[in-house]
Amino acid sequence: MTDFRDDLEHTSGSDNIEEHETDEYEKVCMMCRRTESKAGKMVQLMQGMYVCPDCLQKSFDSMQNSPIDYTELMKNLPPNLGGLDLSAIQNRQIPPRQKIKKKKEEKSEEKKQFTMKDVPPPHKIKARLDEYVIGQEKAKKIIAVEVYNHYKRVLSEPSEDVEIEKSNMLMIGPTGSGKTYLVQTLAKLLDVPLAITDATSLTEAGYIGDDIESVVSKLLANADNDVERAEHGIIFIDEIDKIAKKKNTNQRDVSGEAVQQGMLKLLEGSKIEVPVGANSKNAMVPLTTVDTRNILFICGGAFPDLEDIIKERMSKHASIGFAADLKDKFDGEKNLLLNVNAQDLRTFGMIPEFLGRLPIVFSLESLTEDMLVQILQEPRNAILKQYQRLLELDEVKLTFEEDALRAIAGKALEKDTGARALRAIIEEFMLDIMYEIPKDDNIGEVVITGDYVNGTGGPRILLRGQAALPDHTM
Repeated sequence: MTDFRDDLEHTSGSDNIEEHETDEYEKVCMMCRRTESKAGKMVQLMQGMYVCPDCLQKSFDSMQNSPIDYTELMKNLPPNLGGLDLSAIQNRQIPPRQKIKKKKEEKSEEKKQFTMKDVPPPHKIKARLDEYVIGQEKAKKIIAVEVYNHYKRVLSEPSEDVEIEKSNMLMIGPTGSGKTYLVQTLAKLLDVPLAITDATSLTEAGYIGDDIESVVSKLLANADNDVERAEHGIIFIDEIDKIAKKKNTNQRDVSGEAVQQGMLKLLEGSKIEVPVGANSKNAMVPLTTVDTRNILFICGGAFPDLEDIIKERMSKHASIGFAADLKDKFDGEKNLLLNVNAQDLRTFGMIPEFLGRLPIVFSLESLTEDMLVQILQEPRNAILKQYQRLLELDEVKLTFEEDALRAIAGKALEKDTGARALRAIIEEFMLDIMYEIPKDDNIGEVVITGDYVNGTGGPRILLRGQAALPDHTM
């Protein structure tokens, strides 16, 4: 039997091979699941079903060497077999979310879609972050500078003398301090694809859980399966502290050090095969190649118990005598994480190779009462503005007194979950107000007092065109 692949170019004009220059998505081989850009020109068996030359040649070879007489087999097929719509099988195998868009051909005269003109300078990036995130001045400055430098590296012409390395970042901060919100705001500002994923579900390849490549698959999905756009995106891996080395070494560590080892090439930059529209590779999912060299990785985590490691390191000067440090010297320090160094992270359980691929390490400050009061009312999407808008739709004005704001911030500090506690606290005392207000069209304004927040009084109700009524319990 002749080699089918040698004759494929001469059969391009036949009925079995069709050109779809205007097709937005690539054809996928129904047998090996490779795309046309990797496997070569596809042969169309019927509508919606394609096979690559390699798989077709293998099929012919196996039929030739098989003891089965396919001529007799074809004669004995049921007469109604031709009425089956086999293309529906292929359509079910590749849903729209798993189809891969074709890469656009590079033309010298065409302007790049994403250039340095689209990247604001650091001071403008920080100013935009200031509109959404309160405090964290040093963290915002570091992010602005490193993101600007990253895209300068990606979008500038490569130099023969100097090769700029990636500026992946490791962000450390207590829960609710704004780690995820910073990255979300950054991606909106730059208008680049963003994938946010948790490291808690990642495991070594072959075990139950998400493969390491799944973080890139999510970015590709958010870029509408456009590989070129995804390669300029940002991946934020939260809960990165959950993949620290386990203290118990008696059993295989499939979700700790093994995941760190597997992410080394991902962070450094390499071409990897990722499943499209799925979290793990299998025979029914098409694969595509994504180069992570130009993807910015930002890792974040709360790192519980890291403060104890920092305390121990900072207290190792002297244990006895006049120069001895008290054991509880740093117990009242709220921002110990600002003093973190690479040795502390290694003691926590992060391997040196992993830390070496995250050269930018910085910490976020713990939120104070003043910062929580600002978070309530100053950001562009502040929580109080959201509730004021909800009541405004009922033509009712909502006002918060200063002591009410302080009471809300104080309760949030007690919960020790950062800014996340604010919404739950407000929802608790706003529930009755939002339930009762639509009943009475005469209410014009509601004033939230500190006593109402603390549960010792009620809000002040102002009727339309009348003076304020005394505190009223909803």
